[in-house]
Amino acid sequence: MAAMIVALGAACFDPLSAASVSTRIRTERVFGPETATGRYKHPVCITDLRGGDLFIAYYGGDGEYSTTTSVFGSRRARGGYHWSKPQALAHNPMYAMGNPVVWQAPDTTLWLFFVVRPGETWSSSRIMAKTSKDEGRTWTDPFVVTWEAGTMVRGRPITVPSGQYLLPVYHETGDDPEFTAPDTSSFFLLFDPKTRRWTESNRVRSRIGNLQPAVALLDGNHLLAMCRRAGDYVAGHDGFVVRTESTDGGKTWSSGVETEFPNPNAAVELLRLANGHLLFVFNNSMTDRTPLTAAISTDNGRSFAHRRNLAEGPGDFGYPTAIQTPDGKIHVTYTSDERSVIRHAVFDESAVLVP
Repeated sequence: MAAMIVALGAACFDPLSAASVSTRIRTERVFGPETATGRYKHPVCITDLRGGDLFIAYYGGDGEYSTTTSVFGSRRARGGYHWSKPQALAHNPMYAMGNPVVWQAPDTTLWLFFVVRPGETWSSSRIMAKTSKDEGRTWTDPFVVTWEAGTMVRGRPITVPSGQYLLPVYHETGDDPEFTAPDTSSFFLLFDPKTRRWTESNRVRSRIGNLQPAVALLDGNHLLAMCRRAGDYVAGHDGFVVRTESTDGGKTWSSGVETEFPNPNAAVELLRLANGHLLFVFNNSMTDRTPLTAAISTDNGRSFAHRRNLAEGPGDFGYPTAIQTPDGKIHVTYTSDERSVIRHAVFDESAVLVP
């Protein structure tokens, strides 16, 4: 059973002060190695449901390249503190599973995207999906979203002004578990709920490749995506988050441009908040998945001047997913302890905006 949420943040604060409450980051340990879905629990994706529940999905098993992995889901009831016992949402007796993404569409359909890996490395993967009409209590049979080998999903979709759903995906190349080739690229799938058809954008190219785009709508048909850099995991000083933009609602994207943000070959997150500000969550390091930093942009993504660490110190804190619930709270889920523990941080934007 999940631990109760505990308060983290400034070393000293007055619990009765509104200012101290608004700058607090509350973090809970959701599941760990003791949860009987296998030691490995990574990555985790969170969404909020129309009824007020929170729902997470992750894939678990003996390890990243285990052939006995499944996608699991858990729910926290509205107003509650405990997460339900994880239930298997997708399992393939022949092939390994990978990154799940859970998202509720405007018509209340709950989508679960996930990766199936028939080969030894992720470059053999395809994207599959299921949908639910009752907020994740029952699901359809799985169906194929992409047939191309090496196609994968990590980021949550958004709805663009056309009414289409924009799903950020990527194409990973290189038959090596510790290296992603320079032609690895991000791209986007647009789903028309009226025709029920998918269309594909161009591929985003960059110097050493990029993957796992996280996308946000700026204004009109202008979109911004931040991408993980490709390459290997060797310590160095040449790995940066890659930025790309679209001005036509996600149909075409600019070439990838390296930003000032370091990237230790790890996933990032980007979210447009209700007030129009942008939340960017990343590992502020060239070499390690620590610290995990939240940054706020108040100028439509031109700069991210406000920053605060959500998790820091020895260890690893990776693959963040962020949502903002109707009460204005920001929720960030991520994994730690060598991908064996799921954590959930909750805070107000003011916690990052503090001087």
